[in-house]
Amino acid sequence: MKTFGITVIGSGHAGIEAANIAAAMGADVLLVTTHADLIGHMSCNPAIGGVGKGNIVREIDALGGLMGSLIDRAGIHFRMLNGSKGSAVWGPRAQADKVLYRALARRALEGNPRVSILQAAVTGIGAAGGRASSVTLDSGEVVGTGAVIVAAGTFLNGVIHTGESRHAGGRAGEPPALGLTESIRGLGISSGRLKTCTPPRLDGRTVDYSKLAVQRGDGEPWPFSFFTKERLVNKVQCWSVKTNAESHKHILENRGKSPLFSEESGSAAPRYCPSIEDKVVRFGERDGHTLYLEPESLDNRELYVNGMATSLPYGVQERVIATIGGLEGARIMRPGYGIEYDYFQPLQLRPTLESRAVPGLFFAGQVNGTSGYEEAAGQGILAGINAALTLRGEEPLVLRRDESYIGVLVDDLVTKGTEEPYRMFTARAEHRLVLRQDNCDERLMPIAHRLGTIPQERYDERRRFWDKKRQAAEWLGGVRVTSRDYEKMTAKSIAETETARELLRRPEVRMGELVEGIKSVMGIGFCGDEGIIDRHLLLSVESDIKYEGFVKKQQREIERLRRYEEAKIPDSFSYDNISGLLSESLEKLKKIRPSTLGMASRISGVTPADISVLAMHLAKAG
Repeated sequence: MKTFGITVIGSGHAGIEAANIAAAMGADVLLVTTHADLIGHMSCNPAIGGVGKGNIVREIDALGGLMGSLIDRAGIHFRMLNGSKGSAVWGPRAQADKVLYRALARRALEGNPRVSILQAAVTGIGAAGGRASSVTLDSGEVVGTGAVIVAAGTFLNGVIHTGESRHAGGRAGEPPALGLTESIRGLGISSGRLKTCTPPRLDGRTVDYSKLAVQRGDGEPWPFSFFTKERLVNKVQCWSVKTNAESHKHILENRGKSPLFSEESGSAAPRYCPSIEDKVVRFGERDGHTLYLEPESLDNRELYVNGMATSLPYGVQERVIATIGGLEGARIMRPGYGIEYDYFQPLQLRPTLESRAVPGLFFAGQVNGTSGYEEAAGQGILAGINAALTLRGEEPLVLRRDESYIGVLVDDLVTKGTEEPYRMFTARAEHRLVLRQDNCDERLMPIAHRLGTIPQERYDERRRFWDKKRQAAEWLGGVRVTSRDYEKMTAKSIAETETARELLRRPEVRMGELVEGIKSVMGIGFCGDEGIIDRHLLLSVESDIKYEGFVKKQQREIERLRRYEEAKIPDSFSYDNISGLLSESLEKLKKIRPSTLGMASRISGVTPADISVLAMHLAKAG
C-alpha cells in the first residue's frame, strides 16, 4: 500500500472533519474505519447544535469544515434555542435524519480525490526517529504515514452494559478497537477510562401522541452554514413528556442493577448528560423529568428518547417506559445501554492537539475525554489543520480563547484536563459576547482564507457581506428619528431626536421593526435599497450595535491579557532552577509544559505570583 501524508483513525465527526480539512490543504489522507457504511453515524442523539455547541458548528463552517452544511441538508427539525433572549445567547439546533446525514458525509469524503477510505482496524501506531511514522492494520499490513490523527470515539477497548449483561463493543452492533490503546501506551502516553449512556429507542407506531406535548420547529429556520442558500424546511415535529413517581419508583428499586450507576466500572460518568438513574437519585425532590421524543429518520418510525440515558436492564427499561403517559403501550426497538471506553488525558497534548511525547501524533474527539458530536468535530478540524501544517513545515494554528469556542474547548482540555466527559457550555467562555454564533465568519474566515481551506469566491462573498454590515451601521448612524416619528412607529415616545443607531442600543428595539418603521413613517429605504432585506444582515448589524459597549470592554480585557498569550515558553525551558515557585505549581508546569504564559496562568493551582516569577525568568532568558 502507498504511503499517505496523514492517516485518520475513525470516521466519526472528528475523523470526518480531520480528513476533509487536511485534504483541502493538499494532504493525501487515508481514513481508516471499521465500517465504511457507518461514516458519520450518530450513535447517540441524531441532533446537531445547541447553546454553545451550535457556535462550534458555525465555527467549523467558517474554517472550511463540513458539519454545518451537512446538517442543513440532513436536518428535519430546526430550532433556534434561546431565541426569545438576546442574540448573544442564541444557539442553533437541528434534529437530523441520521440515515441521510451518513450518506451525505460519505459522499462528501468520496468526492474528494485526496481522501482514500479503507475499511479496516488499526491495531498499532509506529514511530521512527521519535515521530509517528506508520500504522499497523488488523491484516498485519503496515502503512507508512507522515502524521496520524486518532479519532476512535468510544471504540478503544469498549465494553457495553445493559443491566448485568455486558459484552465488548465500540457501540451497539459494532466490535471494539483492540490493541490500539496498548500500542499508544507503549509510546509513553497514559490512558484512562470513561463511561457514558444512551437512551432506548421506541417504535413510533406504538406511541399515543394525543397524550404528548408537541414541540414544533421554527417557522423560518436559521441555517448553520454561512453558504446555505436554500430555505430550510421542518419535516417532522418532536414531542415532550415527563416521568412520574411510579417511573422513579422502578428506577430507584433497580438502580443497583445499573452497573455504570453503581460504580462497578470504576470509570467517570458524564456530569452534564447524566443517566436517568443519576437524575432520579441526585434530584429526588423533583416529581418528574422531561423526556423528548425525537424522530431519527424519515426512512423509519424510530424515536429517540432524549433525557432517558440508562444502563438499566432491558426489562426495567420496559417497565419505566410503560409508566409514562402516552407510552403505556410503546415498544422498545433498541434498549438503552452504557458504554465504558479508553481515553487519553488531554494534559499530554499541545494546544495544537499534537502529542508532546510523540510529534506527528494527534488526538481528536472522545479519545480526549469530550462528549458530543460538535466538540469532536471542532477538535477534528483543528487536528486536521495542524497535521497538514506539520507536513508543510509551517507554523501550527492555535486558536485563542477570545477568538473561538473551539479555542476555549481545546485550552480547557490541555490546561485543566478532564476526569469526566467534557461538554461545552457558553459559561466556559469568558468572552462569550465576542464569540456569538452570528459573527463566526468574521472571526475565523480570515484564518481559513490564509490556510486555503475555503475557496476564494466564498471568501469574497463574505467580504461583500461584511462591507454591507459596515454600510448599514453607517446608514443607521445617519438617520435621525424625531420623537414624533418614533411615536408613529411604536406608539412610544423618546425625549429627543436620536439616530437610528442610538435607538437600536435600547433592549426593546429590534432592527427589523426599526427599519420597517423608518421606511413606512419617514419614507427612507434601508441603505437606500428598496429590495429584499437580508435577515442575516439585520441580525448581525443589530448584534454588533447592541453589544458594542460590552464588546469594547471585553476587548480591552483581551488586549490586557494578550501580552501573556504572546509570551512564548520554549519547549526546552527548564523550571527546575526557578526559585519562588510553589511546589504544586512547579509540578504542574513541568507536567503540562504550557506553550505561553497565558496558558500557564490558566493551569489549576498556578497562582498569579507564580506567573510573575515565571515572566521575570522568561524575560531574563530572552
